[in-house]
Amino acid sequence: MSLPLTYETRGAVAVITLNRPERHNAMSPEVVCRLADAFDRFEADPEMRVAVLTGAGTGSFCSGGDLELTLPLLSGARAPETEWDHRLTADREVLFRSTLKGAQGTKPVIAAINGHCLAGGFELMLATDIRIAADHARFGLPEARHALIPFAGALVRLPRQLPHAVAMELLLTGDQVEAGRLLALGLLNRVLPGDEVMPAAMAMAERIAANGPLAIAEIKRATAESLGRPLGEGFAIETESMDRVMASDDAREGPRAFMERRAPVYTGT
Repeated sequence: MSLPLTYETRGAVAVITLNRPERHNAMSPEVVCRLADAFDRFEADPEMRVAVLTGAGTGSFCSGGDLELTLPLLSGARAPETEWDHRLTADREVLFRSTLKGAQGTKPVIAAINGHCLAGGFELMLATDIRIAADHARFGLPEARHALIPFAGALVRLPRQLPHAVAMELLLTGDQVEAGRLLALGLLNRVLPGDEVMPAAMAMAERIAANGPLAIAEIKRATAESLGRPLGEGFAIETESMDRVMASDDAREGPRAFMERRAPVYTGT
């Protein structure tokens, strides 16, 4: 029996795959728990530098929380039954970690959006750093239609990543939109034929993984922590990152390797 979420490593890239194509890769309590664990594993592994998050099949990246299993559990309409149910209800930080809502990670995550990206799947996408989507994918936040709200980060992230009026249209109507519109708005990096999405995501992940890991971590930290702050505070955060990076062995290795016309060997120190 295949697992509903898989984690594999390809060099310095971790590939995390939502593996319930028969249920549109909806997030069951087990998937939520396994996804939280996968992100924790990725962040803690010094050998892993970039993650690619995708869905199995060609129909859906992720349709969000499972309406039969997860949402009734969270609303109290269904009592916990399995070990995954009990874990999720006992510690809702598991839910937040599964969508990177909370502590800021230090490593990039790329979304390879192989199909429809809806509800919690859309929110999961918003937590990633780079998004490459299939041209047939559709996107939406239909929660309000079911008398629910997005609670995995979209209410905070979406108005920061899109113009306010567009974000509110998506949140309040629950309408679906095509990938091309989100590409034009800057929410997606690329839109490609479906069979080109994963190769493009892996190629980008490998390029990033070849860069200095400490520099990558500080770029993520400084951009996240300075967002929305006054310029002076933002510059102070940037300067902290500069001091950390410039004191590293990698900061000496990079220019030296360039001058010696060889590939750099970065250690993250």
